[in-house]
Amino acid sequence: MSEFNWHTGNIVRSTPVTKNYKNTQNVRRFLKAQCGPDFRFDRPFMHWIKDGTDKTMGDVADEWKRRHG
Repeated sequence: MSEFNWHTGNIVRSTPVTKNYKNTQNVRRFLKAQCGPDFRFDRPFMHWIKDGTDKTMGDVADEWKRRHG
């Protein structure tokens, strides 16, 4: 199975965060759509995304909203 392309892949809530995850414009568009126009990356949040625990992009969006809600 090929690695997910974070630049061009179709990101949905069930998309798993893989070891090759990157904070791309495609990811930013997805998270702005999920979290609203105030979405921003910050270092603690980026660290949480890449901490190695199993999560989906839906989990990522939910965590951002939890932190900034």
